[in-house]
Amino acid sequence: MPKRQSLSVTIRFPNVQSLPAIVTRVRRLFDLGADIQTIDEHLSRDPVLAPLVAQRPGLRAPGGWDGFELAVRAILGQQITVVAARGLAGQLVALHGRVVPANERVHPALTHVFPTAKRLAAAKSIGLGMPGARQASLKALAEAVVAEPNLFRPFGTIEEAIARLRTIRGVGEWTAQYIALRALRETDAFPASDIGLLRSAEQFDGTRPTTASLLTRAESWRPWRAYAAQHLWAAGGAPVQALGGAHE
Repeated sequence: MPKRQSLSVTIRFPNVQSLPAIVTRVRRLFDLGADIQTIDEHLSRDPVLAPLVAQRPGLRAPGGWDGFELAVRAILGQQITVVAARGLAGQLVALHGRVVPANERVHPALTHVFPTAKRLAAAKSIGLGMPGARQASLKALAEAVVAEPNLFRPFGTIEEAIARLRTIRGVGEWTAQYIALRALRETDAFPASDIGLLRSAEQFDGTRPTTASLLTRAESWRPWRAYAAQHLWAAGGAPVQALGGAHE
């Protein structure tokens, strides 16, 4: 089996009829349907991105297994470090997630299922010691998903998708763009105010750009700005999630 440029998946599920749906979700998760050659050729036209693409040819934009979970983690990660956001997510699961019966655990550490939107929407308090506004944002997100179960499926243009997400309390431009990139799989989503992107973009001319100037520079990367973001995050050594320190 090749050690690189390959993906090996082991699926354990009692209902074989669910296999096609699981495989489809795995393909979306790892962005296996992307036309990588076209994307790389397009981004390589930019003299600054070209060496980044050459360093990591075929770099894809991974998504999330569940749109609601990803959106919750995005809200938890607003303006804090990745480590802190991961800790809050763990606390949230411990407080509101369903316990997996011991005989059904495929790994001893997988003890809980991420809480559903319905469960969080019905919760009297989210807890976690977070500011009230952040808890209200999580509640608003959960209620929006209960009202519209297809919230994290592709919707119209990227602009329309962002506008719909921003109607949810606490979801600003960065969060909406990040959700669009990871959950809606929008190839042109671009969270330009992300500190990781701004820091990596310093290599353009030695100075850190503003959000507005980075957006202007990114116009030539359309319609593949999500992949340009991935290259910038990778070049800057940022975690794949790139949640820490985002602006709203």
